[in-house]
Amino acid sequence: MLGTGIGGRFIVKKENALIRYFKETRVEVKRVRWPTREETWRLTKIVLTVTLSMALFLWLMDVLFSWWLRGIIENDPWRIGMALVLLAGMIVAGVILGRQRE
Repeated sequence: MLGTGIGGRFIVKKENALIRYFKETRVEVKRVRWPTREETWRLTKIVLTVTLSMALFLWLMDVLFSWWLRGIIENDPWRIGMALVLLAGMIVAGVILGRQRE
């Protein structure tokens, strides 16, 4: 923006950065393709289902590992054996899956 100053000289006025930011933001918001109500509801249900499923899964794993760890600390041979069998099974499954990818 140009303005006239003293003695006929032109003074360049800088646009306020905050005002420019809001103008550019308004232009960008107009370009956005907003989802329909049905799309929003469908995606919300997916997010809630996945969130609740993961919360339940993590809670279950926490309870299971706490139970196993308590058994190991208390020297419960049944839980120690079960933990070792599970560990061996996970190692075997990892080796098998690793070989399938090659």
